[in-house]
Amino acid sequence: APLLLLLLLRSPASATRPAFAPLHATTNIAAASAAAEAGGGRSPRPLGMSSASSSSSSSSPAAADGGPASAALELGLYAPTPLVLSRPLTALTENRHPVYLKLDCLQASGSFKDRGMAHLCQVFKSRGRSKLISSSGGNAGLAVATVGKELGMKVDVVVPETTKELVIARLRGLGADVTVHGENWNAADELARERVSKDEAAEYVSPYDHELLWTGHSTVIDELAADAAFATGDVKIGAVIASVGGGGLVCGIFEGLERNGLNDVAVIAAETEGAASFGKAFVSGTKVRLDSIDSVATSLGALEVTDVALTRAKDHIGRGGTVKAAMCTDAEAVEACVKFASDHRLLVEPACGAALAAVYSDRVREEALGDLEEGSAVVVEVCGGSGVNLELMKMWSDRFLTNVDKE
Repeated sequence: APLLLLLLLRSPASATRPAFAPLHATTNIAAASAAAEAGGGRSPRPLGMSSASSSSSSSSPAAADGGPASAALELGLYAPTPLVLSRPLTALTENRHPVYLKLDCLQASGSFKDRGMAHLCQVFKSRGRSKLISSSGGNAGLAVATVGKELGMKVDVVVPETTKELVIARLRGLGADVTVHGENWNAADELARERVSKDEAAEYVSPYDHELLWTGHSTVIDELAADAAFATGDVKIGAVIASVGGGGLVCGIFEGLERNGLNDVAVIAAETEGAASFGKAFVSGTKVRLDSIDSVATSLGALEVTDVALTRAKDHIGRGGTVKAAMCTDAEAVEACVKFASDHRLLVEPACGAALAAVYSDRVREEALGDLEEGSAVVVEVCGGSGVNLELMKMWSDRFLTNVDKE
């Protein structure tokens, strides 16, 4: 109750006008039901508003022409997600940029990870694998467990000791075997790889470092490019903001931008300062391995980013694009989560808050978007995260936002 009161007090404007401006009608129930029956009676997954006037999977760019991850999409292993115009965030730019939210927090597992895991696991299944072993701070493991269950595959997940109990419970609720091991993701990953080496039926599933994952994640850009908001060319995408942990999502974003000819779009790679493996490497021009993760955003907890993320960043710049590293404090990430919940009634992790802070924080917004062409759109990839609930949000708020009036 105290948190709900806080959220209401933080943004009085949200009570008087809608924060979302939906772009399209929502689900085509008949089409979804027919697809479920054709697929053996499985319940349809939630469908979004982006990509076309009908939001059944057959209307998405991937399904329309047998594009990237089309088989996973047709099986319902991930869903096209809504793209909505945010009035509160647009107002923060003094209306110089329409700010859109790509709501991958609405994927079945709670995060964008479903996209890449759906494609990767479907391919592994088609190659005859029956078991998946993954290491994860939570969200990747939940996506593997969600997709693996749909595919009828056995799933083992090794998580570090920093993993929240609610995430572990959700993993086990999905039928995954869970092992807690090591003080960070890297230690958990070593054990996962060791187990794969001893099990011929198993396939190793990286949380972020595999080309099939990147291709799955790239579908978010396909949906943006095809959306009515941008397809006509009346509104230009100026920047895409995305959180970076190990680099899988941003690798997919670079891949999707290149495939769709969006080479002049700025990519804002958002991290917290205590988990900035990409930002520190990008700024220094050489790969950096962090000594430890010192951040509330534990889902960003890879000590080093994949080399491919840095290579693709340089390639994007070479094609005429811009890449910026936006590093926020833990307090700025948490404050962005709280404000987002108040403005849009959705809960996300601080890892996702890093991307939102690139607009919510005056300091970070000026650094990230200050030189963006006026009138061009900003798209925030709301990657989500399952390690959040009201109690955790209040705990983070109490810890980091001590200067905020919470009466």
